[in-house]
Amino acid sequence: MVLALLVCGIALVVLVLVGLFCFGLRRRIIQRSGGTFDCSLRWDAPTPEESSRSGKGWTYGIARYSGDRVQWFRVFSYAPRPRRILERATIEVVGRRAPEGEEELALLSDAVVLTCVHRDTRLELAMSEDALTGFLAWLEAAPPGQRVNVA
Repeated sequence: MVLALLVCGIALVVLVLVGLFCFGLRRRIIQRSGGTFDCSLRWDAPTPEESSRSGKGWTYGIARYSGDRVQWFRVFSYAPRPRRILERATIEVVGRRAPEGEEELALLSDAVVLTCVHRDTRLELAMSEDALTGFLAWLEAAPPGQRVNVA
């Protein structure tokens, strides 16, 4: 009986270690091609009138530039594909602000919140100031003839 419990315990520890290794490996694979940054996302974000600046709805992730798209991956997932894809031609920046209230606890310490509209869906992206500069430069660097709206 003791041997069975010991084997089950060891198997559980090995399973947890393999799971953590897979999280790290997935992140390395996503970052391998370059052009990645830490980016929290709140999809279907409330309007300023509805919002109480709660920390609810934020999901921590990694964003990666891929041509005219930004691919967004959840950090705590084993999925090899991006959860959301934002196309440069359909992103409209509405504004930016500092995190307020409970958001300060839900987001990284140096985050700036960027409010956007993507195909009639209101969303918020939270990223560092450096990542924000790069993101806005990427938006403004659209090919000629493409509509870009950066607030």
